[in-house]
Parts: sequence; C-alpha cells; structure tokens
Amino acid sequence: MQLIEAVPNISEGRNKSVIEHVVTAAKNAGARVLHVDANADANRTVITLAGKPQAVVQSAFALIRAAAELIDMREQKGAHPRLGATDVCPLVPVRGISLEETAAYADELARRVAEKLHIPVYLYEENAREKTRRNLAFIRRGEYESLPEKLRTLPPDYGPQTWSENVAKTGATVIGARKFLIAFNMSLDTQDVDTAREIAAQLREKNGGLKCVKAIGWYMPGYRCVQVSCNLTDFEKTGLAEVFETCKKLAAAHGLKITAGELIGLVPQDALINAGKFYAPGEKNSTALINAAVENLLLNNLRPFVFRERVLEKVLEI
Repeated sequence: MQLIEAVPNISEGRNKSVIEHVVTAAKNAGARVLHVDANADANRTVITLAGKPQAVVQSAFALIRAAAELIDMREQKGAHPRLGATDVCPLVPVRGISLEETAAYADELARRVAEKLHIPVYLYEENAREKTRRNLAFIRRGEYESLPEKLRTLPPDYGPQTWSENVAKTGATVIGARKFLIAFNMSLDTQDVDTAREIAAQLREKNGGLKCVKAIGWYMPGYRCVQVSCNLTDFEKTGLAEVFETCKKLAAAHGLKITAGELIGLVPQDALINAGKFYAPGEKNSTALINAAVENLLLNNLRPFVFRERVLEKVLEI
C-alpha cells in the first residue's frame, strides 16, 4: 500500500481552541493525525498526518483551509520564521511510493489551495521549478512582512500575485515533496541569543558547516534559555549525534553547555539507531541503541521522551 505523510506547520502555538479546530478538520477529511507538537514561544504547531496519498491530500487541504479561516497573519507574532497561516506543508514518501510520485500529489494540493482558497503558493524542494526555490529559507526570507513586495519580485507558482485583504490575512503557503526532515533543538545554559545565532551559523551547511543541516538561534522564554534549532534534511548524511556533538564543542568554546535536546514532531527509527551506534559502538540490540541515543542526546531533559509516541514507525503501528 502506498503511504505518505504530510507535515503542515501552522502559525499558531498558543490558542488551543484554534489548534484543536485545525487538527479536527484534518482528522475528519480522511488521513490519520499521528502527532501534534505545539510551541507557544515559537507560536507554531507541527502536525503530522499519514495515510493513502489521496486521503493525505484531502486532509492537508482541509487543514490549510481551517488555518486560513482561523489564523490572522496581521496579528501573528512568534520566534519561528513564518510566511503564512499554514507556513509550509511538505509531503513525504513513507512506503511504496517514490519521491517523484509524491511530488505529483504535492502539486495537486498546491493547485487546489491556490484555486479554492485564493492563497499564494510557492513550490519548494522536489516541486521547485528553479534551483533557488528548492530552499525554504530562500522563499521565506523576509517572512510575512515582506510578502507585499515578494509577490511582485518573487511571484508565487500558483495563486494571487497581488496584495489583498485576503492575502494579508492568510499570508502565503509553501508546498512540496521532500525526504524525511528531522527538527532538532538544543537548549544552552544561557539567555544570550547572539551566541546561539553564532553557533547556528557555524553549523549551517551554507556557511561551510555540516552537510544537510540548516540552523537558527532563538530565545525561548518558556524555557528561560536560548536554543540552537536545526533541520537535518538528510539524517543519513549528517545524523543527530554529529549535530549534537558539534554543537556541544561550539558551545564549549563559549563556556556553555547543552542542557537538553528536543525533537519536534516524529522521527524515523533509524535516526535514533544511528545515533545509538555512535554512543554505544558494538551494541547490536536496537532497543539498547535507541536508549543510548535518548540518554546522550538529552531527549528526556525537557519532558519525557516516549518512544512509542515519537518514532514514526511505532506510531504507524498503533
């Protein structure tokens, strides 16, 4: 059976009622909602949907429609970069389907969002029509506040290309097919956001850092510390352990320590097993390897890391 996931990120992490309505809209449209990860400081919620491709497209569309109705970007503020009510909605092949085939479903979703909801849609990753647009950061540069000009200088692939009251409310959405991405945050024992940003800059691939790693630094008032927030776009090329250990060395150069690791959304099991092999060389038992990864990446320090609720393969079995 073909199986894909969608991981829409909405620009709301504080209003529980809005989040619940958006999640319910997705559930009622046919796909399974595997996980919901809300962060008030980032003012962002990451929602993971999975199912047959057409069901996921239906649910993602229903979610984007609900977010557009309930979130007003003219009032939205938060630590996380964002472009619209549904900031980004990647589709990811999970089983029995290629990335190219998944991209066709992403294009279908993008067209529907633009035509039915009148939201500007930018295509990225596998769906990008030019190389620079593969990168989400390039499209999102300047964030929502840049959108009136961006519509003119960087026209969306689908939907309105002019500023209007509707676009002012919804912002724009970025859609495309991609491989698994791991969002991994590391808390530092400081409130100095400039240091977090400096470390993040050193980690980024585009600055000569780690391959397939994007990173930003921000302050999380709820944690009373800064975080280095990383996206691992290909964990088989650069894994969790390498990112953590490199960040630890960079932090130590500033006299700082990592106090906690935090995974956002769901993570493929192999990503934890690979990290476990770094920390427990020679170990063969998969459970022991995962435990070694959780312990050494400090994944229990902010809140309990419940394996069956956070690993994609385990959640799909439920």
